[in-house]
Amino acid sequence: MTVHDLPAVNASLNTLSAVFLTMGFIFIKRGNKIAHRNCMIAAFTTSVVFLACYLTYHFNVQAVTHFRNPEWFRPVYLVILLTHTVLAVIIVPLILVTLNRARQGNFEAHKKIARWTWPLWMYVSVTGVVVYLLLYQIFPQK
Repeated sequence: MTVHDLPAVNASLNTLSAVFLTMGFIFIKRGNKIAHRNCMIAAFTTSVVFLACYLTYHFNVQAVTHFRNPEWFRPVYLVILLTHTVLAVIIVPLILVTLNRARQGNFEAHKKIARWTWPLWMYVSVTGVVVYLLLYQIFPQK
């Protein structure tokens, strides 16, 4: 494996994070707090590994890939990328606060912020996969 394989690894990690987030949501709705906790820790762990791989890739690959073709789809791609990027920055402190409140046993405060954290985290995970698919699989940029 080389550094150039990391975009596919990153998409896989984002997929795993989305799966863990979905399972964690289902488990808490069913009242299974232990399974919920385990899934959320797994989602956090995969997101941390993703971040490490993402930074490794971008610190080692000089070329920045720009979405140029097809031109008609470029605005759609840029909206997805922009919302993904902005929310990826915003979600980090939200995740840390949400997990910390649960760790401290402050579940009422945890639930209040988790109502915002979960959908934003899910959006970032899913759009990360979408960006990868658009840039590397559906419309590979040369």
